[in-house]
Amino acid sequence: MSQDDSVGTGAGGGEDGLRRSAAFLIDEALGFLFPAALRAAADVGVADHLANGPAAPADLAAATGTDARNLHRVLRLLATRGVVTEDEQGRFALTGAGQALRGDVPFSVRTAVQMLTDRTMWRPAGELTHCLTEGTTAFENIFGMPFFDHFAKDERTAAVFHVGMAAMSDQENAPIAAAYDFPEDGTVVDIGGGHGGLLLEVLLRNPGLRGVLYDRSHVLAGNRLAAHPGITGRWTPQEGDFFAAVPAGDIHLLKRITHDWDDEDCVTLLGHCRRALHPGGRVLVVDAVVPPGDTPHQSKALDLMMMGSLTGRERTEADFAELFARAGLRLSRVVPTPTVLSVVEAVAE
Repeated sequence: MSQDDSVGTGAGGGEDGLRRSAAFLIDEALGFLFPAALRAAADVGVADHLANGPAAPADLAAATGTDARNLHRVLRLLATRGVVTEDEQGRFALTGAGQALRGDVPFSVRTAVQMLTDRTMWRPAGELTHCLTEGTTAFENIFGMPFFDHFAKDERTAAVFHVGMAAMSDQENAPIAAAYDFPEDGTVVDIGGGHGGLLLEVLLRNPGLRGVLYDRSHVLAGNRLAAHPGITGRWTPQEGDFFAAVPAGDIHLLKRITHDWDDEDCVTLLGHCRRALHPGGRVLVVDAVVPPGDTPHQSKALDLMMMGSLTGRERTEADFAELFARAGLRLSRVVPTPTVLSVVEAVAE
């Protein structure tokens, strides 16, 4: 057997196997066009105009102010992935899987799709080779400054991020709050808690708890807690920088925070939490935990987004244990939730 034959056999059955491999990889390389189409549909709000049933591309184009032929082409691709479906008359309808693309439904992810495909995420994702060769994020090379510095200078980007993150979190917060056994009383500090969606769910389910929503002032201005009568008088907003200090409390919540930052920054933040914990307190890192092996998991895709745009990463259970140890904490357990996130619990050493 020649060397070429052995390579072909190892690749999956000689020339036929290599042809299948080539076709597969080309299809995979074209896969970036699906999120591009999904973003385009979200931007023009086409899903809202499908709420009452199937519609022709010409009617949808008139309603959205778009080009009918090109809108049809976008919808045709989305139909191959089950977001919409096309009938024999050429009309499109939303599937069950596509309903959350509407902007007028609970748990809408329209703004989350726009955030995840925003230029701040999209452009660095196309430059991952830079991350491999230079060992650094691609974001600063493209935008001239780190991710969160860009936020401070670009109100549009900041708004897209915070609104999109809130939308991404909406469908997660209640299951996460229900999955963890919170204490009957005490203070929960939601660090970098954004608009407070998770803290709201925690307080609603645990009437003996009080809460602190800790974030930057411009983020706190968009909070959801002030308008909810069920928690009146049980929470306070507090402005600050979690790399400088964090408020004292019995539970420190960090949802989708640690994955934004490198290990050194995480140790600094977790060290602040350790020092601010009341006796017997707990730190709850609510983040994806990367599973071993070939198991498909959203964390593995998000990890490359972090690599391209930020300095952080998604972490394994062992990674979290090491971070905690460096900050004077001990990983006590990992609580799975019905979402892609887990509650990684740490206590003081």
